[in-house]
Amino acid sequence: MNGLELIVESKIKEISKSCKQLIYLFIKRTFDIFCSLLGVIMLIPISFIIKISYIFHKDFNSIFYTQERIGKDGKLFKLYKFRTMIPNADAVLNELLKDAKIKKEYKINKKLANDPRVTKMGKIIRKASIDEMPQFINVLLGNMSVIGNRPYLPRERKDMGKYYDNIIKTKPGITGYWQVSGRSDTSFKKRCKLESHYSDNQGLRLDMKIFLKTFKVVFLRKGAE
Repeated sequence: MNGLELIVESKIKEISKSCKQLIYLFIKRTFDIFCSLLGVIMLIPISFIIKISYIFHKDFNSIFYTQERIGKDGKLFKLYKFRTMIPNADAVLNELLKDAKIKKEYKINKKLANDPRVTKMGKIIRKASIDEMPQFINVLLGNMSVIGNRPYLPRERKDMGKYYDNIIKTKPGITGYWQVSGRSDTSFKKRCKLESHYSDNQGLRLDMKIFLKTFKVVFLRKGAE
């Protein structure tokens, strides 16, 4: 095989790879739109039930919580969630981090095992794994996908280290490789490693495997906090 033939073969492989990627992204986006439309419809009655529950517990603040997160290619976006913590959660966290033991735990896992900021209703919402449901709005808007990496906080970028550039190659997802591989039972470093692996290996087969495994994780409530 001469030099010209090698160049042609290389170009054909490049074009083939690009076509496969375009087909994958088209199917993924179509799936995202379909799922997000269903999710937004389901969100209406669930939001009503949660609002009534919060009012019953004398909490009249918004049931929704928005937060700035890192999206694809490092672009920031507003993420929607059901509020599971007290309204002034960020201010309370700053006070909690003055305790050396709590600060060490938060630095390792980026969360607290027994977080005192979580409300009674919030614990139920988390256990039922419905706190992420408003993110279907983000999926419909196109800044998230049903399946992808976790939407990280801007302050977590430094701790993501060498994994950052790889992780942001994909849109953040409602569920993903980390969520079905231990969720809250994994450390922050291991989480980043798992999600970097997803960015390198994403495709229809892996996405379908994650999607199906998500149901098992949700129903068994494994790793949910």
